[in-house]
Amino acid sequence: MTERINWGVLGNARIARVCVIPAIQKSCNGTVRALATRTPANARGVAAQNGIPRVYDRYAALLADPAIDVVYIPLPNHLHHPWTLEALQAGKHVLCEKPLACNAREAREMAQAAATAGLLLMEAFMYRFHPRSRRIQQMVAEGVIGRPRLVRAAFCYPMDAAILQNNGNARLKPEMGGGALLDVGCYSVSVARWLLGSEPAQAHAQAVYHARGVDMHLVGSLGFPNGGLATLEASFITALQQTYTVVGDEGALELPHNAFIPWEKDAVFTLRRKDEETGQEHVIPGVDEYQLMVEHFAEAVLGQTGLAFAPEESIANLRVLDALAQAARTGQTLHLPS
Repeated sequence: MTERINWGVLGNARIARVCVIPAIQKSCNGTVRALATRTPANARGVAAQNGIPRVYDRYAALLADPAIDVVYIPLPNHLHHPWTLEALQAGKHVLCEKPLACNAREAREMAQAAATAGLLLMEAFMYRFHPRSRRIQQMVAEGVIGRPRLVRAAFCYPMDAAILQNNGNARLKPEMGGGALLDVGCYSVSVARWLLGSEPAQAHAQAVYHARGVDMHLVGSLGFPNGGLATLEASFITALQQTYTVVGDEGALELPHNAFIPWEKDAVFTLRRKDEETGQEHVIPGVDEYQLMVEHFAEAVLGQTGLAFAPEESIANLRVLDALAQAARTGQTLHLPS
């Protein structure tokens, strides 16, 4: 294998077109060589714009291409599990969109298949690669805000009323892994576990459900064995929220409403000491977090580094998401095994 890996992309999803394909093409160690879609006519322009030489009309055809080293999967949630297994069986490393799977059981099967095949599998949680995210995690670990006690996280956005009414969007279909919790609540659970440095012991949630049965508005709480607490909000029917705050006994770190996706603008956060009302703003120069993510995965595939975000992390995140979903349905507090 050369020092530049060849990527294949399954599906012509917006996240691929707008974020990940351009990031791979800008990267220092990879290039997209093929795109597979069931509607190739719709992908010709994307391929031409990004210099992708091959467009396949079947996912299996791309997986059979011996020139492809790594597959990126931005398909609807319910297809992550089967097509990851297919890609691994074909000998391809896999970068899969979040959530890695629809539940922890599926994620465990995917991780085991990757381990058995000796291939790499990573969930595309790009926010973990942004320098702001890493700086905040470092500051928490170094005790800048004292002992972390509380994480408040929210990822909400207003889905168009016509989409909510016509029921055609995959995010509104339970059989396709829809719902706000899986779609955007996964970020809040991830950041809470990361910054509090442990796994929650209890989960509670309340939700408002769409006519199709998926949660479209959810508030959850997590209790951690070290005394930490977390609250999270995920919604398709509120004004934009995309933020988190971590509060310790000596201060707090607060982010604006671009916490997970700051694009390439300068990224700011505020450090507020325990008795301050305003605090001090810190600025991190703008970067493409998607590019940092795909470059890291390519380095891991090339054997230059270990995975910073292993499948076990994704399994743990989905265990909590499973518990929150059950808690919202039953009205009970779920106790997670240690």
